[in-house]
Amino acid sequence: VRVTVRRVPQKHTADGPGLPVAQARVQGCGKSAPAASRGAGSVNPGREQGPGTTVGHGTSPANSAPLEAAGNGGPRQMTIPNAQRFGAGQRRTEPGLCPAFTPFSTAELHPAMKPGRLEQLVAYLGQLGLDPTAPEGPGVDTESLAPVEEALSHSSAGLAINHEQLEFLGDAVLRLAASVYLEQHHKSLSVGRRSALRAQLVSDRWLADLGEHCGIESVLHLGAMAQGDQAGQATVRAECTEALIGAIYTAWGGSHGGLDPVLQWLTPHWQTSAAELLADPDRHNWKSGLQEWSQGQGLGLPSYRCEERHQGHAHPRRFWCEVSLPGQPAHQGWGPSRRAAEQDAARSALESLRRP
Repeated sequence: VRVTVRRVPQKHTADGPGLPVAQARVQGCGKSAPAASRGAGSVNPGREQGPGTTVGHGTSPANSAPLEAAGNGGPRQMTIPNAQRFGAGQRRTEPGLCPAFTPFSTAELHPAMKPGRLEQLVAYLGQLGLDPTAPEGPGVDTESLAPVEEALSHSSAGLAINHEQLEFLGDAVLRLAASVYLEQHHKSLSVGRRSALRAQLVSDRWLADLGEHCGIESVLHLGAMAQGDQAGQATVRAECTEALIGAIYTAWGGSHGGLDPVLQWLTPHWQTSAAELLADPDRHNWKSGLQEWSQGQGLGLPSYRCEERHQGHAHPRRFWCEVSLPGQPAHQGWGPSRRAAEQDAARSALESLRRP
């Protein structure tokens, strides 16, 4: 690595002599210049710069470097890392510096919807029990429902926007909403039972089932490979349903009321699921229930043996499993995955062992 530091004469202004400007150039390896050579006030967010990147006044940042700084606290320009989301080549500068900061408009972040798409989104939200035209709603224009369109654009479609960032937000909103629901409707449960119940109410399985119940696939933008992947459809539904939760929270005001429509949508579904889970605490987690029973009887841990019986990737009986306990008859189960087959076998064993 060869680092060259060049001193430039001080610039004089009407207010007096200015500060010397340090310029540094890193050549040969694509690493950022050391902080000392870039001057005070420079920032490197951790992303490597390309070979030959110049840091200093009068330079243009490379696409691979999201943030570059001038020496001695000069103006900072940033190329947004997610170029597809924000538009390639867009740069921002700190407020008060030249060039002035120009905020992005929502229209720049979200491409125009196809004809009829806005009406489709409004109708789908209505199926969820949400009315965007209500006084507390976001409205029915393209800009207001842009988060919903983003959530329903799966990354496999290769569009300029996709569901991933709203899925990240939706994960946190979902857990918060579930905690609020349990506080309001199941206050008598202990913290341990609330935690166990919440884990079921925010699981990927529950999200996939919710997406299927709400027909989310009818409004998704999907790529050809995702459409043909039968085994991965449950994952796609779970991801986009979680992203839709984040989108509804965002469109309805975020921290200023965005949780209310999420609860309005999810509460009826949670009430049904919670009733089933409380009636059968081992539901969807029969392996843990069987393990607790066997250890309570002093029989040790259950033993599972699985075999792949079908080659079809999405076959519902692809895997066969047998679970056995000392002194007890073996029980069998089937499923599209080893885990599902084990759960099915454990369920069969529990039902038999608990039968009067």
